[in-house]
Amino acid sequence: MTNITIFDKILSGEIPCKKVYEDDFTLAFEDLHPVAPVHVLVIPKKKMENIFEATEQDAHILGRVLLTAKKVAEIKGISETGCRLVMNNKADSGQSVFYMHCHVIGGHSLPWPP
Repeated sequence: MTNITIFDKILSGEIPCKKVYEDDFTLAFEDLHPVAPVHVLVIPKKKMENIFEATEQDAHILGRVLLTAKKVAEIKGISETGCRLVMNNKADSGQSVFYMHCHVIGGHSLPWPP
């Protein structure tokens, strides 16, 4: 896993982002191509390409990603009405940036299937 992604560059400060929330374990920022009124990406500060690289030792980091997604929903005012959390893993799922991330999508009614 030596590929430098746009998320690596955002974490290093090389590329700016519209930060929504940050803590010691995660960073949440506005998606550049939103699909809904609220579309925020949550990334762990520990790099993993996708969930399939996670190990038992990463359970804390994975939990922090979900707790940050919850915090983002609260910050963005969609925790009462709801939101969709999406994690695409590997090419067949549509993952385009190979750095594990969670989309927090909401702000209006979301149809199913998407």
